[in-house]
Amino acid sequence: MRREVMYGLIGGSVALVAGVVGGLTLFGGSDDSSHQEVRAADAKSGDKGPKVPTGPLSAKEVQTTSREFLSAWQSGDAAKAAGLTDSPATCKSAMEAFRKQAKFSKMTVTPGTPDGDKVPYGVSAQIDYKGTKAAYSYRTSATLQRDKATGKPQIAWRPTMLHPGLSKGDHLRTGEAEAPPIKAVDRHGAVLTPEAHPALAGVLASLRDKYGDKTDGKPGVELFIQRAKSAKPADQLPDKTLKVLSKGTPGTLRTTLDAAMQSAAERAVKGKKSASAAAVKPSTGEILAIANAPEKGFNMATQGSLAPGSTMKIVTSALLMDKGLTSPGKKNPCPKYVTVGGWKFQNLNKSEIKDGTFAQSFAASCNNAFISHAKDLGDDDLTNEARDVFGIGLNWQTGIPTFDGAVPVQHDAQMAASLIGQGGVRMNPLNVATLAATVRAGSFHQPYIVAPSLDHRTLAKASRTMKPATLSGLRYLMKLTATSGTAAEAMAGVSGDVGAKTGSAEVDNQKKPNAWFTAYRDDLAAAAVVPASGHGGSNAGPLVRAILTAG
Repeated sequence: MRREVMYGLIGGSVALVAGVVGGLTLFGGSDDSSHQEVRAADAKSGDKGPKVPTGPLSAKEVQTTSREFLSAWQSGDAAKAAGLTDSPATCKSAMEAFRKQAKFSKMTVTPGTPDGDKVPYGVSAQIDYKGTKAAYSYRTSATLQRDKATGKPQIAWRPTMLHPGLSKGDHLRTGEAEAPPIKAVDRHGAVLTPEAHPALAGVLASLRDKYGDKTDGKPGVELFIQRAKSAKPADQLPDKTLKVLSKGTPGTLRTTLDAAMQSAAERAVKGKKSASAAAVKPSTGEILAIANAPEKGFNMATQGSLAPGSTMKIVTSALLMDKGLTSPGKKNPCPKYVTVGGWKFQNLNKSEIKDGTFAQSFAASCNNAFISHAKDLGDDDLTNEARDVFGIGLNWQTGIPTFDGAVPVQHDAQMAASLIGQGGVRMNPLNVATLAATVRAGSFHQPYIVAPSLDHRTLAKASRTMKPATLSGLRYLMKLTATSGTAAEAMAGVSGDVGAKTGSAEVDNQKKPNAWFTAYRDDLAAAAVVPASGHGGSNAGPLVRAILTAG
C-alpha cells in the first residue's frame, strides 16, 4: 500500500595522530602521484585553454587543503577557512558565531589519518565563561571534494565540521542554561531519571526545555546545543547539554507518569529490535507510560507515523454504526474479494465469512466486511469520525512533542484501504491507545503528561461523542475480541472490564507486517507496535498485556 523510509544514525570514532607543530598537528604520509586533467576547450579546435583538474583528489590535495582549513579555523581566521569551502559566506558566519557563542578561549585541532576524501580530527578547547573554566574535547570530520568549475580541492561545508552534534540552524552555546534542571517525579512523587528509565531520556529533556523555568529551580552554566526551531512541534528536538560548568538547582516537576507502569512498559519492549508502547488513563487522558526499543533515539511511541492496520477498525466500526449501516448482531458478510475503484481487495489467506454478523467479522478482523461499506461512505466520513469523535488530527497539547495522528480525505481504493488502517492513515502507540481509551471512557480525553494548569494551555476537545447505541456496540465488539477473537490469546486471564483490538499493517518491501495491539482494562488503556514482526495478537499483544497487568 505504501513505502516507508527508515532513518538511523551511524556512529564511529577516528584515530588521531600526535606531533603538534605550531599548535596544529600536521598530516604525515604519502604524496599521491596523479590526477586526470582535461582541457577547458576542445583540443581539436586549436584553442589550448587552461587545464581543469578532474577525477578523485590526490592524497596531497586532501592533506594540503584540510591542513590549511584546520589551521585557519584554529587560529581564528574564519574568512580564510571559509574561503576553502564550497559555501564561504555560510561557513564564515557559522564559525564566527561558534567562537563567540561557545566561549572557547583556547582551541587545538588535531587531524587524524585521512580516509580517501574524508579527514577526521579532534578538537580540544578550554571553555571560559565569566571566570568559570572547563576543558572540553570531541571528535568530528570534514569531507573534501573537487570544485567542478576550477578543479581545485575544497571543503564540503557541513555544520558537523564544527561539532558532530550540530544540524542546520543549531548553535553551540555556553552560558546560563535556558531552563533550570528539573527533578521530574511521577504521579506518586517517585523520582524519574534517565538512568533509571533510559526510555524517558528524550522526554525528560523535552520537559526541562518546556517547563524548567516554571519550577522553583535555578539554571546553571552549561555548554549546550541550542536546537533550531522546527516548523512542526512534533519534530522539535530538545536542547542537548554537552558540559556542565556549574550545576543549577533542580526544580520539581510533577508528571502524570506511573513509575511502576513505566518500568513494566520498558521491560515489555526490551530485547526487541524495534518496538514502542504507550499507556493512558481513559477517564482523564493522563499519560502513564512511554517506552521504546531501542531506548535511545527516535520516540516512536509519541512521534511515530505508521499505518495502524486493523486497530483503525475501532474508528471505522464507530462510523458504520453511527451511520446506521451495521450493528454487532446484524448480518455483515465478509467476502473473499471486494473491488473498489478498480482495486481488488483480498482477505488474508483468501478467507471469508459468508453469512456472518458484524460482530463475527470484527472479532476475526475480516477486512472485506469493512471495505465492502466503502460504497456507502463519503470521502471525508472517516476523517470526520476520527477527528470529531476520537480526537485524531487535532492539535494535542500534551506537554511534549507528539504526532497527533492523520486520517486524510481519500477517494476510491485509497479511501477503502483507510477503513482497515492502510492508505494514508498514520498513527503511533499513543494515538492508538487513545482510540481504546475513548471507547472505555465514552468520550475523547486528550492525552497529557503535565497538568495543563502549569502553563494554562488548552487541551484539544472532540466536537461530539458516539451515539449511545454505537458506544455500547463498540464496547461489546472489543470485549468479544478480547475474550474469543484475535486478541483472546494475549488477553487470557486478564480480569476486569476489558476490550481489545489487533492489527497488522502491510508495508511495501517488508516481508512481515507491522504488528499492532491495543486494549483497555478498567481505567487503563495501552497500545503497542512491533514493526516487521507479523500478527498483532502474538507479537504486540504480550507487550500490552504486560502493561495492563502491571497496572
